[in-house]
Amino acid sequence: MAIRKIAQIGHPVLRTPARPVTHDELAGGAVQRLIDDLVDTMRDAGGAGIAANQVYEPVRICTIEVDRNPRYPYKPPIPLTVLVNPVLEPIGEEMFDLNEGCLSVPLRGDLQRRLRVRVTAWDRYGDTVVHEVAGLTAGTFQHEIDHLDGMLYIDRVTDSRTLTTWQEFDRHRGQAFAAEMAAFVERIGS
Repeated sequence: MAIRKIAQIGHPVLRTPARPVTHDELAGGAVQRLIDDLVDTMRDAGGAGIAANQVYEPVRICTIEVDRNPRYPYKPPIPLTVLVNPVLEPIGEEMFDLNEGCLSVPLRGDLQRRLRVRVTAWDRYGDTVVHEVAGLTAGTFQHEIDHLDGMLYIDRVTDSRTLTTWQEFDRHRGQAFAAEMAAFVERIGS
């Protein structure tokens, strides 16, 4: 296991759709080590998730976890989740407003995400898993799957004037946003 360097906005790997992984590849040591490295890198960087192309591996794998993350104190817990070849399906048309950041983009900005989604994928062992998620958890899943499609959250930003550094966001909007998201989580349940 190792902590990998995280690609930053501007590197072409972030704009390249990731290729699917075969069952044989998934069973191999190299892909299992990559999954371990993704988990270690995500945790080391304080992320809620990370996609393989963010560590220069353009394969369709991402990891997600929220466990008392100080960067995202308003996010509900998400147990360690490994998604291999995820397919996202919206559940309904309802959207919600969110402000997102990213380990590959040193900014935050306002955008909209689907309120509810279903994600079908393999876990790290090749077993099919289905996650039906809502609210901030759904936003996290969508963010990581966007990475695998070669998209960044800034492509979805609704008003470029909302883009801010993390430091300025924390200074000017952080507390109000955290309170707003806590109320949202209370209402939605995730």
